[in-house]
Amino acid sequence: MSREGSGDSKQEFSIRVRVGDYEVELKGARKEVMDTIRELPKLMTDFSKAFSFLRPKSASTVAIKAITTGSVKETPMENHPKIPKVDSCGEAVLKVLESDWGKWRPRTLMEIKAVLESNGIFYSGSTLASELLKLVKEEKVKRWKTDKGYVYIITEKEILADKEGVQ
Repeated sequence: MSREGSGDSKQEFSIRVRVGDYEVELKGARKEVMDTIRELPKLMTDFSKAFSFLRPKSASTVAIKAITTGSVKETPMENHPKIPKVDSCGEAVLKVLESDWGKWRPRTLMEIKAVLESNGIFYSGSTLASELLKLVKEEKVKRWKTDKGYVYIITEKEILADKEGVQ
């Protein structure tokens, strides 16, 4: 905390935004930083556009830290992976689940569908569901039921086979 000559108490705040390995930090008077926080959705869009060519491999984090209290609030933001063009629905699903995004945590059918669509690949929900079930039966993908519905993740066997094929 610093004091100005007028006797007004001014708390110095900082805001730090991290996207992948890159970070931007803003510091200023409490009111200025609070005004910035209210504009955060627009700022994040601008930051995202500015750093879009970097394509971070993992989930990004926004950290807002009040220097005077030391409190930190983190909110995850996800970036959809880019996958190459594929010949089949099954191949597309495997590419998504093999990506860092897919390995990070189990994914729902709707999350997988959104990633495929962000890559310009469009399949109906029923087509994706039957392809996922086929991959489960082939033991390439694991699934289990959660409160969000079924979730899917690539099997460790499939990951090992992929690594052996690369060497």
